[in-house]
Amino acid sequence: MNDVEKARRERRRRSPSSCCRAVRVCLGAWMVVLALLASCGQDKPGFQAPPTMAVPVAVAPVVEKSMPFLIRTIGNVVASSTVSVRSRIGGALQEVHFREGGEVTKGQILFVIDPRPYEAALNQVEALLARDRALLEKAEADLRRFAELVKDDYISLEQHDQARASAASLRAAMQADEAAVKTARLELSYCTIHAPISGRTGDLFVDEGNLVKANDDQPLVVIHQIAPIEVSFSVPQQHLTGIRRPQDQGPLKVTALAKEDHVNPVEGRLTFVDNAVNTETGTVLLKASFANEDRALWPGQFVDVVLTLGEQAGAIVVPSGAVQSSQQGTFVFVVEEDGTAQSRPVEVSRIVGEEAVVASGLALEEKVVTDGQLRLVPGARVEIKAQPGSEGAPR
Repeated sequence: MNDVEKARRERRRRSPSSCCRAVRVCLGAWMVVLALLASCGQDKPGFQAPPTMAVPVAVAPVVEKSMPFLIRTIGNVVASSTVSVRSRIGGALQEVHFREGGEVTKGQILFVIDPRPYEAALNQVEALLARDRALLEKAEADLRRFAELVKDDYISLEQHDQARASAASLRAAMQADEAAVKTARLELSYCTIHAPISGRTGDLFVDEGNLVKANDDQPLVVIHQIAPIEVSFSVPQQHLTGIRRPQDQGPLKVTALAKEDHVNPVEGRLTFVDNAVNTETGTVLLKASFANEDRALWPGQFVDVVLTLGEQAGAIVVPSGAVQSSQQGTFVFVVEEDGTAQSRPVEVSRIVGEEAVVASGLALEEKVVTDGQLRLVPGARVEIKAQPGSEGAPR
């Protein structure tokens, strides 16, 4: 057998296995294409295979209750009164009768300035007053005698007129002396400085023993009245009508909560609405007064402010955690009677704490999902989890 015949037989022997390999390659390629198509379909946005098992969720019923209309903002605590205590006279600061940073009451003695120079000045003007009073008494006696003598022509009219002018001059001098005595007594009273208001003192700027000047720019101490105290805050101008209308029926409630205190809100009342809207910010300035007997609020402090405008009776309410957001708007998952969850678009009018007031989209006694929404798709079967403190949960 020649070489050509051997090669022809060899090709015949190998051709079936080559075809099988070609078929296997084609099948493998088609499987890869199908796998890629399947994976591309699963990667489409919003695609999620429906679960075959029930999804555990927590639910809450839709309820009807009264809900407040609230305005939330940030406010600044300010003292209801602030007084910078200054001296009206100059002299040596002799005594300080309060503790720096302590509480003082109205009328309490704060400072005593050395009174001796002012006592001496008072004694001097009192002596002048006594002298002029004595001279006036003599001049008036002389005038009475001259009035009798002039009738009998024992003295001239000129002498009588001179006596009358002297008495009038001394009378005016005595009035000036009396005014000087009042001024000296007033300046002497300024040596003792009393607290003009009740409140808490700040830093003591002048220590005992220093010289103070009258009406100096630097105060001796600053007093803040902190009981009662005020909180100032601003709200957008669109709330102005909603504030003024209920305010005509009585003072509105305001709650203040310090940033570092999340459990002890302080209640007060709205006392001031500014007479103009700020044209630069479009807001109106408000002030609320607080009794602050426990000193929970402090001047300069920033607080969370909640202004209550009124109550809405019969509001449809769900937990705020039940409300979800999407590109189409807000929605909730509602558990149907057949045990499936359905997506329901809702209109939320406002959020109050951990509750949402729903304007439309829900009915009373329906159950909304409050936990487990991320694993849900419309039509998914759900299993209601037991709530904390309950014996069990409905299936």
